[in-house]
Amino acid sequence: MAVRVEHAHGMGIVNRRLEIGGHAPADFSSTGIPLFYMGNSMYWTSPDSSFENSSTGLYGGPLHCPYPESDMAQELNKADIEADFLKLARIALSGRTQDVHVVLRRAAKRYHPVQPQFADALTTLLYEAPSVASPLRGQADVPLPVDLDSRLHLMRVETEPVLDHEPIFTPELALPLMQIVEERRKPQALIRAGLDPTRAALFLGPPGVGKTMAARWLAREIGRPLLILDLAAVMSSLLGRTGTNLRHVLEYAKSMDCVLLLDELDAIAKRRDDHGEVGELKRLVTVLIQQIDDWPASGVLLAATNHPDLLDPAIWRRFEMHVDFPLPDGEAITRFIGSLLHPHFAAAAEWSSLLAIAFSGRSFSDIERELAAARRSAVLGDRPLEDELAGLLTGKAIPKSRRIHLARTIVGQGLLSQRRAGELTGVARDTIRNQKPPKKEKVRRRKTRGT
Repeated sequence: MAVRVEHAHGMGIVNRRLEIGGHAPADFSSTGIPLFYMGNSMYWTSPDSSFENSSTGLYGGPLHCPYPESDMAQELNKADIEADFLKLARIALSGRTQDVHVVLRRAAKRYHPVQPQFADALTTLLYEAPSVASPLRGQADVPLPVDLDSRLHLMRVETEPVLDHEPIFTPELALPLMQIVEERRKPQALIRAGLDPTRAALFLGPPGVGKTMAARWLAREIGRPLLILDLAAVMSSLLGRTGTNLRHVLEYAKSMDCVLLLDELDAIAKRRDDHGEVGELKRLVTVLIQQIDDWPASGVLLAATNHPDLLDPAIWRRFEMHVDFPLPDGEAITRFIGSLLHPHFAAAAEWSSLLAIAFSGRSFSDIERELAAARRSAVLGDRPLEDELAGLLTGKAIPKSRRIHLARTIVGQGLLSQRRAGELTGVARDTIRNQKPPKKEKVRRRKTRGT
C-alpha cells in the first residue's frame, strides 16, 4: 500500500493530503479533523497556531489512519534502508556534499510517515549544515581559526567525543574528574552558594598515562564538544604570528560551551626566566595568562604536560585544579589488559594477572601497543594468541624473585608446562617444582599460673 502525505501552507491554514493507492478514501469523520475531498485525494486542515512553535511535531497533530501501520511500513523494509544507507555512504566517500544533502532530504521525506522523529532529526541536521570550516555551526557561526600562511586549522574538533575503551581511573584520580563533571551537571547548586564551577584544570604526568583520554572522557560525560590545540599549526616562524594564532584559538573557544585541551602545555608556557628561550616564546606566556584570566565559567579549559618543572610559575597559579596522573599500579594494569583482551580471548582473566607482573612500571599506551602487536603477529602467523602473549613475558627487566613467582603462577594456573614456563622466565624447572608452601605462623600460648 503506497501512502503519501503532502503539506501546503496558505491563508493561515495547513492543507495536508493523504493518498492511499488502490483504496477508496477512508472515513476520518470520527477523528474530528476538518476534511474535504478533491478527486481521489482527501485533505484535512488544522490551524497554524498548533504547530508554529514546534520544529518537530506533526503539523496539526497526528492523524489516525484506519489501515494497519504494518502495511505502511512494508514500503520501507530492510532492503530499502540498506540501499539508502549504501547510496549515502558511496556519495559521502566521493566527497559530493551537495548530493549528500539531496539524499538526506529524500530520506527525510520518505521515512516521515513511519519514523517522524528520525525524519525531523535529519531535517534539523540539514538546517544546521555543519561543515569542515565550521563543524560547530549550531553553537557558533564563526569558522574555525586558521593560520594565515599555511591555511591549516589551528585546532582539531571532536563534536561528539568517542573512546576506544573506557579509561581506568584510580580512586584518587577519579575524585577530581568526577567533581568537574558534577559541577557541570548541577550548576544551580553552585549558583545558589555564590560559587563558580572549576574553569581550568592542569593534568600532570608522564606520557601515555591517559591525560588526553581523560579530557575526551570529561567532554563526553558533560556533553560538550572537545577542541584540541594543534601545536604544529599554531607555531610559526614569523615574529608575533604564534601569539596571534594562540589568541585566535582561545577567543574562538571562549565563544561557545566546549572543552578546550591545550596538550603539551610546556611547549607554549615555559618559564620566562629561562635565558635559553627566545622572546617570542616568553610573549606566549603573557598571552596565555591573559586569556586564562578571562576564561568564562561556561567553558572548561584543560591543559596537559609531561614536564611540569618547565612551566612558568604564573601559569601554575592560573589553574584552579591540578590532577596528577601516575603510572598505573598492578590492579589498574590487570583491569586494563583484561578490558583489551576480553573481547578476543577466552582466557583473558588468567593472562591479565600474569602480564600485569611483566608490564609493571609501564604506561597504558606502552601496554596497549605491545598487546596490539602480539595480536597482529598471532593473526598473520596463524598461531595461538597464547604463544604471542607468552612471548611478552620474556625480555623484561624483572627481578629474579618476581620471575620465580611468575613462573610458578603460570604452572599453577595450568596455562603452560613447567618446561615452557622455565624457558620463558629463565627459571630452572627444579626451582619451579620445589615450591614451598607458605609458612604457618606459630601461635604462642601464654602460660597461666597453676599449669
